[in-house]
Amino acid sequence: MTGPLIHPSSVIDPSAVLADGVRIGPFCVVGPEVTLHEGVEIKSHAVVTGWTEIGAGTVIFPHATVGEVPQDLKYRGERTRLIVGQRNRIREGATLNLGTEGGGGVTRVGDDNLFMAGSHVGHDSTVGNRVVVANCAAIAGHCQIGDDAILGGLCGIHQWVRVGRGAIIGALAMVTNDVMPYGLVQGPRGELDGLNLVGLKRRGLDRAAIAAVRQAYDALAQGEGSFLDRARRLAEAPATAEVAEMAAFILSASDRSFLTPK
Repeated sequence: MTGPLIHPSSVIDPSAVLADGVRIGPFCVVGPEVTLHEGVEIKSHAVVTGWTEIGAGTVIFPHATVGEVPQDLKYRGERTRLIVGQRNRIREGATLNLGTEGGGGVTRVGDDNLFMAGSHVGHDSTVGNRVVVANCAAIAGHCQIGDDAILGGLCGIHQWVRVGRGAIIGALAMVTNDVMPYGLVQGPRGELDGLNLVGLKRRGLDRAAIAAVRQAYDALAQGEGSFLDRARRLAEAPATAEVAEMAAFILSASDRSFLTPK
């Protein structure tokens, strides 16, 4: 590995920590409390500021702004963080904000995610691994996005909403309630309309495991008792790990209600 390669037109605060192999293109700004790990690349006209850590191999594309203050009127300049994992791709014009004191103080992003052009991650949110956030999709503050989720273009995730592992949100959907793992959400007001079967197949689940998830979804959609009652019955004897995850997600604490099957 070589030392950092920095275009002379960029403004890099001398207090920033730059690891070997970091590459910074023209007209970039890197603030004083930024840490860039090995192999991070920042393309032209991008800004990385705030108390921000960027994991190895992440690429930040032109005009992205990473680590700016939250879009929260309650924010009063408290010292909060943004932690971004490894091998993320943060495309043109994307914005990832710091946390707030009231929300725990940290916005956290995992590994191998793709944030397409114009997408947004709000303060105090947590994004897992291998998540795709399509063009101009917006994640509000305090959200939790599970591993392998896909958020379609121009969709909006309301504050405090949880999106479970492997769920897919259709383009233009407004999601105001929690989405169970492997759920498929579509429509302008974000209705739960089935399962992300393509995602399950891509994960390598065999037919029996996918059938078990389908049966669990059907059991949640209809039967005696409330939605939570049905989830409790699933949790008593889950057929697979995926079914157990669905039940546990529904039964865990949440600040929102759930999108329920049609």
